Amino acid sequence: MVTRKKRRENKEVSIYLNNKNLEQANIKYLGIILDSKLNFREHIMHITGKRNKLIHAIAKSAKLGWGLNHEALHTIYKGAILIHMLYGAPIWIGAVGKKCNKILYSSFQRLINIKIAKAYRTTSNDALSILTGTTPIEIKAEGAANLYRITRDIQNH
Repeated sequence: MVTRKKRRENKEVSIYLNNKNLEQANIKYLGIILDSKLNFREHIMHITGKRNKLIHAIAKSAKLGWGLNHEALHTIYKGAILIHMLYGAPIWIGAVGKKCNKILYSSFQRLINIKIAKAYRTTSNDALSILTGTTPIEIKAEGAANLYRITRDIQNH
């Protein structure tokens, strides 16, 4: 049962298969993980974790004195990583407002900005965004969601 309504009755449904209770799990539909409360925390954790692995793989070829330069890393970020991070933004955009999800996104963006700028870990997040010229992912996600709403409204009229 997937709902945001607060109910008094039990939300858990007991389903048995061969006398074994099946546990309720999250649903992955078109690449977006839906949980029973539709808070998308699991989806955001999954996406940032998956992209963190990609960033660490890229970081092996982008060291301080050699390897990929910052333009190449910025292109990879815009073309591969950001596209995946913004997938389905009109659906889960409400979850970005929660502090725990903002922390996940900002720590993810900090990691990629450090690699692009080839900066030290102690550099502030705001300074990294300015050095790399990247917009925070939360703002990009809101922009993608607003663009979807606008184009949907134009198509409906």
